[in-house]
Amino acid sequence: METSIIVAGFGGQGVLFAGKLLAYTGMDEGKQVTWFPSYGPEMRGGTAHCTVIVSDEPIGAPLVAEPDIVLALNLPSFDKYEPRVKPGGTLVVNSSIVLKESQRDDIQIVTVPANDVAEQ
Repeated sequence: METSIIVAGFGGQGVLFAGKLLAYTGMDEGKQVTWFPSYGPEMRGGTAHCTVIVSDEPIGAPLVAEPDIVLALNLPSFDKYEPRVKPGGTLVVNSSIVLKESQRDDIQIVTVPANDVAEQ
Protein backbone atom coordinates (compact mmCIF):
# COMPACT_ATOMS: atom_id res chain seq x y z
CA MET A 1 0.00 0.00 0.00
CA GLU A 2 1.22 3.50 -0.84
CA THR A 3 -0.10 6.74 0.65
CA SER A 4 0.84 10.14 -0.75
CA ILE A 5 0.48 13.28 1.34
CA ILE A 6 0.96 16.98 0.56
CA VAL A 7 1.32 19.45 3.44
CA ALA A 8 1.05 23.07 2.27
CA GLY A 9 0.88 26.53 3.81
CA PHE A 10 2.95 29.61 4.61
CA GLY A 11 6.53 29.42 5.83
CA GLY A 12 6.52 29.47 9.63
CA GLN A 13 3.37 27.33 9.97
CA GLY A 14 5.34 24.14 10.49
CA VAL A 15 4.71 22.72 7.02
CA LEU A 16 8.13 21.11 6.63
CA PHE A 17 8.18 19.98 10.26
CA ALA A 18 4.78 18.29 9.86
CA GLY A 19 6.05 16.53 6.75
CA LYS A 20 9.15 15.33 8.58
CA LEU A 21 7.02 14.00 11.43
CA LEU A 22 4.91 12.01 8.96
CA ALA A 23 8.04 10.69 7.25
CA TYR A 24 9.72 9.69 10.52
CA THR A 25 6.54 7.97 11.67
CA GLY A 26 6.51 5.93 8.47
CA MET A 27 10.18 5.04 8.96
CA ASP A 28 9.50 3.96 12.55
CA GLU A 29 6.83 1.60 11.18
CA GLY A 30 9.37 0.05 8.81
CA LYS A 31 7.90 1.61 5.66
CA GLN A 32 9.63 3.04 2.60
CA VAL A 33 9.43 6.84 2.79
CA THR A 34 10.19 9.95 0.73
CA TRP A 35 10.05 13.54 1.98
CA PHE A 36 10.35 16.22 -0.70
CA PRO A 37 10.27 19.86 0.52
CA SER A 38 9.66 22.96 -1.57
CA TYR A 39 9.78 26.51 -0.28
CA GLY A 40 10.51 30.05 -1.39
CA PRO A 41 13.51 32.15 -0.35
CA GLU A 42 11.55 33.87 2.43
CA MET A 43 12.10 32.62 5.97
CA ARG A 44 8.50 33.23 7.06
CA GLY A 45 5.38 34.11 5.16
CA GLY A 46 6.43 32.66 1.81
CA THR A 47 4.87 29.59 0.30
CA ALA A 48 5.96 26.18 1.51
CA HIS A 49 4.85 22.65 0.82
CA CYS A 50 6.22 19.17 1.07
CA THR A 51 5.31 15.82 -0.36
CA VAL A 52 5.50 12.69 1.76
CA ILE A 53 5.03 9.20 0.38
CA VAL A 54 4.79 6.19 2.68
CA SER A 55 4.80 2.76 1.08
CA ASP A 56 5.27 -0.95 1.71
CA GLU A 57 7.22 -1.13 -1.56
CA PRO A 58 10.15 0.88 -2.96
CA ILE A 59 9.08 4.34 -4.17
CA GLY A 60 9.91 5.22 -7.76
CA ALA A 61 9.71 9.03 -7.56
CA PRO A 62 8.90 11.60 -4.85
CA LEU A 63 6.47 13.57 -7.04
CA VAL A 64 2.70 13.26 -6.69
CA ALA A 65 0.05 14.42 -9.17
CA GLU A 66 -3.02 13.25 -7.21
CA PRO A 67 -2.31 12.98 -3.48
CA ASP A 68 -4.33 10.71 -1.22
CA ILE A 69 -4.23 13.32 1.53
CA VAL A 70 -3.75 17.10 1.49
CA LEU A 71 -3.25 19.20 4.61
CA ALA A 72 -4.07 22.80 3.56
CA LEU A 73 -2.99 25.30 6.19
CA ASN A 74 -3.90 28.48 4.27
CA LEU A 75 -6.25 29.64 1.51
CA PRO A 76 -3.72 29.67 -1.35
CA SER A 77 -2.83 26.06 -0.52
CA PHE A 78 -6.50 25.11 -0.36
CA ASP A 79 -7.13 26.70 -3.77
CA LYS A 80 -4.10 25.01 -5.34
CA TYR A 81 -4.36 21.48 -3.92
CA GLU A 82 -8.07 20.86 -3.25
CA PRO A 83 -8.74 20.04 -6.93
CA ARG A 84 -5.80 17.62 -6.97
CA VAL A 85 -6.92 15.35 -4.12
CA LYS A 86 -7.52 11.87 -5.48
CA PRO A 87 -11.21 10.84 -5.54
CA GLY A 88 -11.80 8.97 -2.30
CA GLY A 89 -8.96 10.92 -0.67
CA THR A 90 -8.94 13.29 2.29
CA LEU A 91 -8.58 17.06 2.51
CA VAL A 92 -7.63 18.39 5.96
CA VAL A 93 -8.32 22.13 6.20
CA ASN A 94 -7.08 24.65 8.77
CA SER A 95 -10.49 26.15 9.51
CA SER A 96 -8.94 28.93 11.63
CA ILE A 97 -7.93 30.81 8.48
CA VAL A 98 -9.50 28.92 5.56
CA LEU A 99 -13.17 29.88 5.57
CA LYS A 100 -13.87 28.56 2.07
CA GLU A 101 -15.64 25.21 1.78
CA SER A 102 -14.90 22.50 -0.73
CA GLN A 103 -17.68 21.75 -3.21
CA ARG A 104 -16.34 18.28 -3.90
CA ASP A 105 -18.44 15.32 -2.81
CA ASP A 106 -15.94 12.63 -3.82
CA ILE A 107 -13.44 13.30 -1.00
CA GLN A 108 -13.55 13.37 2.77
CA ILE A 109 -13.22 16.86 4.28
CA VAL A 110 -11.78 17.24 7.78
CA THR A 111 -11.69 20.70 9.36
CA VAL A 112 -9.31 21.48 12.20
CA PRO A 113 -9.00 24.93 13.81
CA ALA A 114 -5.21 24.51 13.85
CA ASN A 115 -4.27 28.12 14.62
CA ASP A 116 -6.79 28.30 17.46
CA VAL A 117 -5.54 25.04 18.96
CA ALA A 118 -1.91 26.17 18.65
CA GLU A 119 -2.66 29.41 20.52
CA GLN A 120 -4.18 27.63 23.52
